[in-house]
Amino acid sequence: HLMESGGGSVQPGGSLRLSCVASGAWYSRYCKAWFRQSPGTEREGVATIGRDGMITYATSVKGRFTISQDTDAKTMSLQMTNLEAEDSGMYYCAALYTSSCNLQVRWKDAYWGQGTQVTVSS
Repeated sequence: HLMESGGGSVQPGGSLRLSCVASGAWYSRYCKAWFRQSPGTEREGVATIGRDGMITYATSVKGRFTISQDTDAKTMSLQMTNLEAEDSGMYYCAALYTSSCNLQVRWKDAYWGQGTQVTVSS
């Protein structure tokens, strides 16, 4: 249902833009999010964007990452700047039908993409 793109390898301080596309119109009505996971760690929430456009960020990425969605809300993006080695990992997009759109809701019930790898290394 969800497909990510845009991952790759960059040096510290570099930028990448990730995108997530859904297969149907249902996506526009859902709360959307980006998560990431590094080997040996738990999946970590990065940012959310609601169908009303309301946005939340994890503290670790505030001021460096920007989440957005197209006007039809069928495509979601994550612009990542000033990347650090700690930002490396597999990045996943997710969609959840929920009245409260934030990183604390029950994301284990969400639709998930397959992930795209981000590597930040010198």
